[in-house]
Amino acid sequence: MDDQIRKILRRGIAIPAHPLALTANRKLDERRQRGLSRYYVASGVGGLAVGVHTTQFEIRNPKVKLFEPVLALAAEEMNRADANRSEPLVRVAGICGETRQAVIEATTARDLGYHAGLLNLSALKKQTDAELIDHCRAVAEVIAVFGFYLNPEIGGRVLSYAFWREFCKIENVVAIKMAPFNRYRTLDVVRAVAESGREDISLYTGNDDNIVLDLITPFSFQSQQKGMTRRITGGLLGHWAVWTSKAVEILQQCQSATADSLPKKFLHLNTAVTDCNAAFFDAANNFRGCIPGLHEVLRRQGLLDGIWCLDENETLSPGQLQEIDRVYASYPELNDDPFVAQHLDDWLRG
Repeated sequence: MDDQIRKILRRGIAIPAHPLALTANRKLDERRQRGLSRYYVASGVGGLAVGVHTTQFEIRNPKVKLFEPVLALAAEEMNRADANRSEPLVRVAGICGETRQAVIEATTARDLGYHAGLLNLSALKKQTDAELIDHCRAVAEVIAVFGFYLNPEIGGRVLSYAFWREFCKIENVVAIKMAPFNRYRTLDVVRAVAESGREDISLYTGNDDNIVLDLITPFSFQSQQKGMTRRITGGLLGHWAVWTSKAVEILQQCQSATADSLPKKFLHLNTAVTDCNAAFFDAANNFRGCIPGLHEVLRRQGLLDGIWCLDENETLSPGQLQEIDRVYASYPELNDDPFVAQHLDDWLRG
């Protein structure tokens, strides 16, 4: 990976997990797909993650065949944006499947200009740590790897401290997204990176239940009489696919905060963001409506035409719509509806 991209990752940026825009007949809506990318760029994000959970895993289905087209559309929009930026957008592609599929996806992403692959290990439920590391090394030979601890409740698997310690030995690992929604497991990752001595591995939150606290917490450890502190510098989040300009502001506030004198407002902000996430991600129903929940927010703003998913059975859960209404009313300061309304026509132009 280019040194400039590494430096940007280490500084810490907002990376929204890009949704999939569909028409009513569940075909790719290219105009709105581009519009979403333009919205994120205009919001001040530092990169995009495409082909990830929020983009819907079904894009890889042989009958759908949208993995490469969707990555290509986002790459075109990032190329256009980079022509008017002082630094490039960080391009992250979701990488899934067993080793053969993962290597093919990594090759596609690399050839389209993506900088790193967010490596999802959920297809490897029964493999040993050693087999998982071999898999990660195979992908890392093709593209820089963004590690991923996915919440086991939505398809991930438990990954031990020992795994993460070995993972840190892979030279082409550049970052890790922690999204186990579990403090113990998050600590396993942070401690493994700290004790590895790898200052070049950036830590990103994906813990939608604790976004703000992750970003303001100094994680300190003692090992062999040596103290070490690591920070989670940015976020790669499905939650940041909505109300994105406000999410960028929140990241900036967290980055500028000093640990010795943190105002209580950050504790209140953490609660508010988590409450919103519970509604969007459908936490009450084990996250079944998480993608339609995000779509509903984007639909209200006019960025999407509907909440359709490739799986016609994937829709809002009972009561989820009312929960989204509730958090909209409870936290009006967190939405960016006026910003979207001001620029929407420009973003949706061809």
